Amino acid sequence: MNQEHVVTIYPYRWVVLIVFMLANAMIQVHWVVFAPITSEAAAFYGVTPLKIGLLSMVYMIAFIFLCIPASYTIDTYGLRIGVGIGVVLTGIFGLLKGLYPTNYTAIMISQCGLAAAQPFIMNAMTKVGANWFPVQERATAAGMAALSQYIGIIVAMAATPLLVKAYSLEGMLMIYGVLSIITTAVFLVFMREMPPTPPSEATMAARIAVFPGIRRIFTHRDMLLLLVLFFIGLGMFNAVTTWIEQILAPRGLNSEQAGLVGAAMMIGGIVGACILPPLSDRLRQRKSFLIVAMVGMAPGLVGITFCTSYYLLLASGFVLGFFIMSAGPIGFQYGAEVSYPAPESTSQGLILLAGQISGIIFIFGMDTFRAAGSGSMTPFMIVFIALTLVCVGVCLNLNESSLIKEAHDV
Repeated sequence: MNQEHVVTIYPYRWVVLIVFMLANAMIQVHWVVFAPITSEAAAFYGVTPLKIGLLSMVYMIAFIFLCIPASYTIDTYGLRIGVGIGVVLTGIFGLLKGLYPTNYTAIMISQCGLAAAQPFIMNAMTKVGANWFPVQERATAAGMAALSQYIGIIVAMAATPLLVKAYSLEGMLMIYGVLSIITTAVFLVFMREMPPTPPSEATMAARIAVFPGIRRIFTHRDMLLLLVLFFIGLGMFNAVTTWIEQILAPRGLNSEQAGLVGAAMMIGGIVGACILPPLSDRLRQRKSFLIVAMVGMAPGLVGITFCTSYYLLLASGFVLGFFIMSAGPIGFQYGAEVSYPAPESTSQGLILLAGQISGIIFIFGMDTFRAAGSGSMTPFMIVFIALTLVCVGVCLNLNESSLIKEAHDV
């Protein structure tokens, strides 16, 4: 057998994955850093809560315009250059926030730079798995990459209010800025593009180009259904994460409590990402796990919508996070498999794009349709509960991935 056809699995794949996870976690911290302190930040900068929400929403807006260019860059020039662009931008603009923490305009400019970085990182989750992992480990790899995303969000949700209390808002932003520079340095030192020999036969097969890949995706029934699923599910996640304090404030919760409810959601997501994607790999099933996730998230969403007890809200956040966030990596990998041989970062980029577009719609909708007087967002949360039933129906109509069924044991 020729050397180029030897399939080998290298331990260094875990180093590459951990380095990517660090970068992914850092960009998520910057995305939602103001979400748990919306009221305090609005008072600090002398702006409305909606303008603080815009600091997160700009990520979704930028994603719409940069999703395809980012996927093209990753698929054409590889992980080190594609993801490296995002990581370097994270270091530069993360530090800029720390250097000019009292100026809202500087913060917005920095958030725009960080928003530009995000698709260059997030669109590569399944690409890391495709380059370094065998097929039967790729949902696990995607789950760990998603795990880092949730860790970043939980740090922002739980630690930000505490850091503001201990070191002021300015000190909190500088701490995150220094961590951004460290992350950039680690990435540049340890990231590698490809192993010397491929981890699977599928890795050796040529992918079609980005734009033919897009055409394939938009003519594939299961991919279209998956895009609908993420349009609803990821959009809800983005909106709830952005407005968590405003959702709970009318029920008497302060910013620290709201942040901890958001953190409970992320902890649930971490646990779910450690359990469901590896089970999906082991049992070689994607569809059934997506169905379980959509059904399981409904009770958590109902609790976040209606519960007034702080402890029930913590439990509801955990349940919602466990199911909705573990569905993400399974869905990403399912999309990469059913759209094959379209490039992995293209399929994932379009999936994420669907959720960013809906996230913007849902965020504005939640702010627009607040209950008169109380400012409650419960009316729009009820819409989310109804949309969850739509998600279940979509999952029931998916076909199982043929790639995962055919994957051989190593």
